[in-house]
Amino acid sequence: MVKETEIKLRASRATLAALREHPLLKKRNKSGWQQSELFNQYFDTPERDLAQARVALRLRRDGEQYIQTLKGRGQSVAGLSERNEWDWPLDKNKLDLKKLTAECWPAELAELDKKTLKPIFTTDFLRDKAEIAWGRGKAKVVIEAALDLGKVTAGKQSEEICELELELREGDPAALLELAIELAATLPLMPCDISKAERGYRLFDPTCYSLSLPEPQLDAAMPLDDAFAALAWQLLGNSQRLAEQYRFNGHWKLLEQWLQQLIDLRALLGSLGQAAPRASSRELREALDALLEDWRPHVQAGQDDDSVRQATPEQFAEELSDPRWGLFSLQASRWLLTRAWTEKRNERGARIGAAGIGRWLQRFLTEEAAALQLDRYQRQPEDLAEQLPRLERMLVWLRLARSVLEIPEADRLYGELNKLAELANRPLGEEELLATRTAQALTVFMTKGWKALK
Repeated sequence: MVKETEIKLRASRATLAALREHPLLKKRNKSGWQQSELFNQYFDTPERDLAQARVALRLRRDGEQYIQTLKGRGQSVAGLSERNEWDWPLDKNKLDLKKLTAECWPAELAELDKKTLKPIFTTDFLRDKAEIAWGRGKAKVVIEAALDLGKVTAGKQSEEICELELELREGDPAALLELAIELAATLPLMPCDISKAERGYRLFDPTCYSLSLPEPQLDAAMPLDDAFAALAWQLLGNSQRLAEQYRFNGHWKLLEQWLQQLIDLRALLGSLGQAAPRASSRELREALDALLEDWRPHVQAGQDDDSVRQATPEQFAEELSDPRWGLFSLQASRWLLTRAWTEKRNERGARIGAAGIGRWLQRFLTEEAAALQLDRYQRQPEDLAEQLPRLERMLVWLRLARSVLEIPEADRLYGELNKLAELANRPLGEEELLATRTAQALTVFMTKGWKALK
């Protein structure tokens, strides 16, 4: 058994060709590019028990060699994945079920009749791989770079495989992101939180692809730094999965959800005060602001205009063909992995970051509620839009962490405040909008949750 740590980056054929000649890879390439043709058959039961247990069973032919592989349950966020992997060389192109012992086989599948395992899809591709190595400080880094081009096939359905895979052989996992960022600065490389096996399952059954990561488990005593990191990783990972799925099928709702992840992430970045000095997040906030400046009005326009929705998949494809989305995603991953917001903050910021999220969140919402001045916007509803950033900061924490609050009717407070934010986001030209804003501000003001924050 080995632990596999890697990052997958979706690319175009032109980008794969450019990567072969990239000066950085050329400089660090210790082996030269070596090409092989890989034929891979994946197995599962008709009920997809392995997929539900989040493991993958593969039989690969690499030249004259056959390799049986079981990939264990792991974690994958924003394209960076870590999981256990077991490999067994075989003499022939047939599964050896005796290899699947309790040492590697998931406990929840202990009663499964392994004889029910059947081929369900294939992933066949050409792989050009090279050993990329360099010195990182006093440590050595070794990464296997693989350029994969081929297709995944399930029945009559197929999809192209075109990606760069970077697998850590030696060194710090942050080095994977550092290399990817350097490559993505000039080439469109999209971190892709979906494995080749997941693509096969998606073709086999389009409804089985999960659009969101599991929600982090928060409790009131959890340090703010830990809670913030968990929520930010979830939002970033969700944005990647939604971008991939919208690229795949063009369903408008997915684009709306993708935009909401970015809005939430931007609000989260702006909420920590001295715990995350603005200088530490400036680059990420600027990148997010640029994305939101382009896509927020576009999504708003598409809510009432079918022609906008019909044209958007092509425009989104253009976004993905530009380096900025992939570069932002990789930079955000590195920022979270290294906890860059903690590096240059003062002692007060460190104390805030170590505080339990329950107490911090209560204080944060109380301060934001006072600054919102709801009574003012009952009198001046035309100015409510200026408070949209503050509303979004309050909403992201109420949406993701209200379970740690000790205030009455927190769910109702979130719902009513969300309605107010939606009204703040509408253009003033709509009839009766001002009266509706006034009424909704009063509704929020009268909730038990809001009164508890005063």
